[in-house]
Amino acid sequence: MFYFCDLNFVKRQRMKKNLKKWVLLLMTAIALPATSMAQDKVELGGSADVVSKYIWRGTDLGGPSVQPSLSVAYKGLSLTAWGSIGFDSEDDKEVDLTLAYETGNFSLSVTDYWYPEYSGAHTFEAQIGYDFGLLAANWYTNFAGDDEEYASYISLIAPFSLIGLDWEAEVGATPWGTDYYGTDKFSVCDLSLGASKEFNIGKSFSTTLFAKATYNPTIEKFYATIGISF
Repeated sequence: MFYFCDLNFVKRQRMKKNLKKWVLLLMTAIALPATSMAQDKVELGGSADVVSKYIWRGTDLGGPSVQPSLSVAYKGLSLTAWGSIGFDSEDDKEVDLTLAYETGNFSLSVTDYWYPEYSGAHTFEAQIGYDFGLLAANWYTNFAGDDEEYASYISLIAPFSLIGLDWEAEVGATPWGTDYYGTDKFSVCDLSLGASKEFNIGKSFSTTLFAKATYNPTIEKFYATIGISF
């Protein structure tokens, strides 16, 4: 009788175990201080976006989609679950889990990008960033999972207010070539300008309308999206 080892299966099991450890550590870090410091609160949040098109870092990932999120945070430490489900059954489903920490203007995080339809495919990404006020800079690098090229991405975001709207201008680029982003060298793949407006409905409910124009110079594609957030 012969026995063999499915390396992909073993790899996925190890990643699941590591993810469970992160979640356990986070929940422990949140629960213990909360029991001893009454004035400190654990913050729970949730939202749902409906978008006309799913555009991510200059890449078209699907048509109209619902994108819900849930989060728990305590003293700069947070855990967020985010998902995307396309109206079209052919669009890929996605579930992301992000463990993040912020202190002052500095931030770092680890995100597990999970695609259930691809045999539970996972890609783990680390992020480090700093918000200078007029400009926020972030660096992202894949370090485990299905991407073994250490694909990286740089994002520069400048927020501002104009004519009663909140705006964001963004430039995104890959520092080197990678199949993950479809580039073969340093490439600017996201030039975006977005605007949003929040509307209060009653005392405890609000909704936000937003629109975004994105141009990817690498593939010479332009995208326009609109959406609403609850």
